Amino acid sequence: MSDDKDLKQRILEEAPRFGLDDKFQFACHPGVPCFNDCCRDINIVLTPYCVIRLKNRLQIRSGAFLDEYAIVPFNKDMKQPVPILKMGDDENKACPFVGPEGCTVYEDRPWACRMYPVGLASPRDIGQQGEPFYFLLEEGHCKGFAEQGEFTIREWIEDQGIAEYNEMGELFKPVSLHPFFDSGDLSPAKMDMFFMVAYDQDRFRRFIFGSTFLEKFVVPQERIDAIRTDDVALMKFGFDWIRFALFQEPTMQLQGMYTDVQKRERDFFQQLKEADPNNGNQDE
Repeated sequence: MSDDKDLKQRILEEAPRFGLDDKFQFACHPGVPCFNDCCRDINIVLTPYCVIRLKNRLQIRSGAFLDEYAIVPFNKDMKQPVPILKMGDDENKACPFVGPEGCTVYEDRPWACRMYPVGLASPRDIGQQGEPFYFLLEEGHCKGFAEQGEFTIREWIEDQGIAEYNEMGELFKPVSLHPFFDSGDLSPAKMDMFFMVAYDQDRFRRFIFGSTFLEKFVVPQERIDAIRTDDVALMKFGFDWIRFALFQEPTMQLQGMYTDVQKRERDFFQQLKEADPNNGNQDE
């Protein structure tokens, strides 16, 4: 069993479980002795919405953001690509966005940073039954629990601007938690497609409008107009596309002439190669 699974198992077995109306004491500010200590040598998983918020905050394309600020680790237990925020190369392994006064992208910080010190556990992550629950990450270095500040879990979610991230995350769950991954694996080509559509939104947009993609699907004009400029609309469209292309769900409608599944798949990868020969890494 991997270290990650061991940790999840311990949380499920040992962590006190919190509901939305349960209270905890915590505060974080520059006066706390450990200020910024939680912003180093840590795995921050980036959701599709996290990538959108951060790349727009930095005013760069998604491909450039992922190249510079993310890594995509892979091991035999991983069923899909998951980008993680890249820590610095210095001995502290500090987050690239932390400064002396705190987070420099605070308004657009990732979901995991907003949640801290609250965690969310799901028994399904290790193949068990049960409902998700909240718990507290009471790490030895953190002095925030001795500060004056009381919240319910519900109040914390509102105070930290988590609700919007949760809403976007719920849209991704039918994709990331799909039963397909319980027994199926993505080929390297499909892994790349999944990563592009879910995380490299600007590359996906170039593919949509740089190929015959839209000729093969019945897409209302208002949706086409939205995905041309709106990253969230594009993200939602991408989730529909993944469910259609990988899981064979009827989330999109084909034009009448494109009903052969195998041919459709071959055409997709050929079009992807033609529309984005440099694998989407150029920051046009």
